[in-house]
Amino acid sequence: MSNLKPEEITSIIRTELENYHSQLKTESVGTVIQVGDAIARIYGLDDVMVGEIIEFPNGAMGMAVNLEEDSVGVIIFGRDNPDRNISEGDVVKRTGRIIRIPAGEAMKGRVVNSLGVPIDGKGPIVTDSYRPVEFMAPDVISRQPINAPMQTGIKAIDSMIPIGRGQRELIIGDRQTGKTAVAIDTIINQRGQDVYCVYVAIGQKISSVVAVAEVLKKNGAMDYTTIVSASSRSSASSQYLAPYSGCALGEEFMYRGKDVLVVYDDLSKHAQAYRQLSLLLRRPPGREAYPGDVFYLHSRLLERSAKLSDKLGGGSLTALPIIETQGGDITSYIPTNVISITDGQIYLETDLFFSGVRPAINVGLSVSRVGGKAQAKAMRRVAGKLRLDLAQYRELVTFLQFGSELDKATQDQITRGERVVEVLKQGQYLPLTLAKQVMIIYTGVNGFLDDLPIDAVKRFEIEFFKFIATKYPAIEKAIDDSRDLSADNEESLKKAIVEFKSAFLAN
Repeated sequence: MSNLKPEEITSIIRTELENYHSQLKTESVGTVIQVGDAIARIYGLDDVMVGEIIEFPNGAMGMAVNLEEDSVGVIIFGRDNPDRNISEGDVVKRTGRIIRIPAGEAMKGRVVNSLGVPIDGKGPIVTDSYRPVEFMAPDVISRQPINAPMQTGIKAIDSMIPIGRGQRELIIGDRQTGKTAVAIDTIINQRGQDVYCVYVAIGQKISSVVAVAEVLKKNGAMDYTTIVSASSRSSASSQYLAPYSGCALGEEFMYRGKDVLVVYDDLSKHAQAYRQLSLLLRRPPGREAYPGDVFYLHSRLLERSAKLSDKLGGGSLTALPIIETQGGDITSYIPTNVISITDGQIYLETDLFFSGVRPAINVGLSVSRVGGKAQAKAMRRVAGKLRLDLAQYRELVTFLQFGSELDKATQDQITRGERVVEVLKQGQYLPLTLAKQVMIIYTGVNGFLDDLPIDAVKRFEIEFFKFIATKYPAIEKAIDDSRDLSADNEESLKKAIVEFKSAFLAN
């Protein structure tokens, strides 16, 4: 046995002590005291944050929404009874993370749930980009006036209710009046425009979401679109989160300087899901049993739409929220709330829809409070007269019901109005370029169709576009390139219309 010197022992002990690192790990835990209907009430978690992810023992996730004096209200995510494996007495943990979802290029062409988890069977999403689901809206200094059009490809909208990039335009109407069709047409029309699109389906049937995905795929629009689906099978918590997740996906691109279009289909079901959660969380009910902060629910979502200043990259996020009315009543609680938040509305009317006017847009009740400033010059030139013609026509049709005698000027106005209404009719999923819209609207408002039978107007339009593409492609190209209708182009267009019309009438 070798003799150890005291100095050596001291040296070894000192070295060991210097290399010793203790790690103290603390976890904030709580106990489930009540659970049911995708809501858990938890005792403990005194230092939890609003919107923080809470981890349950079976791997389920929840989000803290109610911070009360003696408990925390948590909404549980998942589908088909997400709380079925959670019971009273379970120990839950804080994660310290605010809820966020994957974002960026990897999300294009995918169908995901409200947590950003893919549900399209195409495998996992690989990305390093994540965004918080809840995010502060840009302040006044961070914004700039809306100055570029968001072309929908729909004649009635682009001419009379134009939408600008960064605007919030409400689509409102009863069920089965074509609200989703307007939104889908707008997404399809962004092909080749470098606009990223997000379609948020809230409380829709799974078959409806699949149908939308198929239409977008068929028209080549899924390449730049993400669908966020919280179907009618999903829990109220997933339906509540979905629009914020969709907005977060769009913000990732907006803050990179890109243009984004987000469709929320629809916010009526979103409000109903929030009402369900609020009542289960025992928040005091207000009008129509909605909680007091139901206005803030939608305002904090829609205010995130903006046209950012050039200093921040000049990106934009345009929102098309959809609201379903009952019996055409736009004065009920949720519709009036959203109307007051948005920059205008497109009102789709049941009577017009069933009379064959599609899209069934009621021009009198529809308005865009911003888009006119962003409207293309060519459209502004030809459409200024359009709204007036239609308004006068609608007024005269009302007088006709009283059996009044008509003079020639009045008869001419009715004839013009009937042709203009026919021109504005448009098939589903058939958006038109700016030039095509300008040319056919110019033809209608300047009386070139007045002597045609009404049932020939649609055929005239189809054949006229073919004629222009074959014989006068320079006119169409000039309008699309300059976004204006110069005097020379107008003369060329008149000449082309007269030439085609004489050939059309001869057949």
